[in-house]
Amino acid sequence: MSPTTLPAGPEHGHVTFLGAGPGDPGLLTLRAVEALTNADVLVAGHEVLDVVRVHARSGVAVVDTDTESLSAPVPGTGAPQLTVVDGTSTTAPAPAVRDAAHLVMEAARGGRRVVRAVSGDPGLDAYAAEEMLACARAGVPFEVVPGVAAAVGVPAYAGVPLRDAQGADVRFVDARTASDRCWTEVGVSDGTVVVSTTLDSVGAAAGELVAAGRKPDTPMTVTVAGTTTRQRTWTATLGTIAQTLKQAKVLPSPEGGRPVIAVVGERSAAAQRDQLSWFENKPLFGWKVLVPRTKEQAASLSDQLRSYGAVPHEVPTIAVEPPRTPQQMERAVKGLVTGRYEWIAFTSVNAVKAVREKFEEYGLDARAFAGIKVAAVGEQTAKALIAFGVKPDLVPSGEQSAAGLLEDWPPYDPVFDPIDRVFLPRADIATETLVAGLIELGWEVDDVTAYRTVRASPPPAETREAIKGGGFDAVLFTSSSTVRNLVGIAGKPHNVTVIACIGPATAKTAEEHGLRVDVMAPEPSVHKLAEALADFGLKRRAAAVEAGDPVTRPSERRPGARRRRSTT
Repeated sequence: MSPTTLPAGPEHGHVTFLGAGPGDPGLLTLRAVEALTNADVLVAGHEVLDVVRVHARSGVAVVDTDTESLSAPVPGTGAPQLTVVDGTSTTAPAPAVRDAAHLVMEAARGGRRVVRAVSGDPGLDAYAAEEMLACARAGVPFEVVPGVAAAVGVPAYAGVPLRDAQGADVRFVDARTASDRCWTEVGVSDGTVVVSTTLDSVGAAAGELVAAGRKPDTPMTVTVAGTTTRQRTWTATLGTIAQTLKQAKVLPSPEGGRPVIAVVGERSAAAQRDQLSWFENKPLFGWKVLVPRTKEQAASLSDQLRSYGAVPHEVPTIAVEPPRTPQQMERAVKGLVTGRYEWIAFTSVNAVKAVREKFEEYGLDARAFAGIKVAAVGEQTAKALIAFGVKPDLVPSGEQSAAGLLEDWPPYDPVFDPIDRVFLPRADIATETLVAGLIELGWEVDDVTAYRTVRASPPPAETREAIKGGGFDAVLFTSSSTVRNLVGIAGKPHNVTVIACIGPATAKTAEEHGLRVDVMAPEPSVHKLAEALADFGLKRRAAAVEAGDPVTRPSERRPGARRRRSTT
């Protein structure tokens, strides 16, 4: 996307200085999300943009202060022209935006609602304070939306409470700007010290505290990438932290300048971190999990995986296309309006989408379902119907499948059912289980191809290499077709990757393709499959801890290492 000048607007704009928190998108406040939703211009550094831009409205102008630059002054004004390059562009100019305050004010003067997002809390960001003063001097109205400060949020995610029942004093130090006097003050104190520093300066900060009077055996924790699934924490003492990081091969590091939060103190609960480390002890913490479904289909499953600490990566293996001969679908939809059917049964979200698109083509809406009973094969299909404005009359109380739907489907009764026909919109490759079962219950079925499923295009080369090279920790197969299609478009997953299948048929297909199945869902449900994978990860972690081994992800095993067959 090429640079574009921001459009002009009304005379009076507004600036919101917004705290994006320490990294976890879930820590954004409700007020922050509201401000982002209404923003015309979003200004932030690259990592902060990754957290906040998902909440911004479509069409918002995005300025990445890490990569974008102001163009030359507009002739006759002496002021920089405001140019924006979308963050996904690879042609953005390299120099960083140094005059962010000027950029923000120019946008606000053009009548735009500007959100200036910073990491942590704006009140603890020196640059944000300067930009606020610049706005105040220029008469540009602004507000501040506080965020979770890294110095508070990161220790909480690392399982290191900053105060105990005795109410220990807590001091906060930025090692990058701390004076000798500051180190002396925290050195003579016996309270907890939270140090903001960088990975390559942790040892120096520890040395400053020892020189200022702290005992070398004082407990210390160091956390990098806090509140994200890349978080890592090391526990040591002021005297041993440098050696601990060296043994862990953390220093020296090409990323040594990364910010970290260190907590120092006898009462900082560092010794209890094994019990209190709730975040890093999640069953799938940091696992990169391949979900071979579209983003729409995988939304709730990905959310569930994130709750276990995993990093889901969605790769579509099928693409949905209209039927080759649409006349049958057109006749069926018209039959809905003319009263041809007693029931309509939806067996997938794609079926709901296909009918909805046909409705929109004819200028119909959910009111066309009046007087018709609606069935959904499971929760996700039911949610898609509700989003369409239709509350299903029947959702399986047990297994969410065609068989489960038949278990609850009433037999045709000529006394109570004035019409004996069911409309079944479905995929071209669907099985005949539901059709045969409905006929057996006395119903006539219009079995209509609503959409076709075809193999999706191959994912990017980077993803294909990660699949074949062991870059993923696990892959979830939700059907036999996802196995066949993934192998067809991307190759066979590496032998270190944990293979999880939704049921026996899918597992058999995986084995036929040379894959070893480690996890199988206790029942055919994507959410039960995710639960089963989390249980597998929890047992794997417990086994490592019991054996005294470091807890690693499957992708961290030696290349070519063979897996033992799991009984899970």
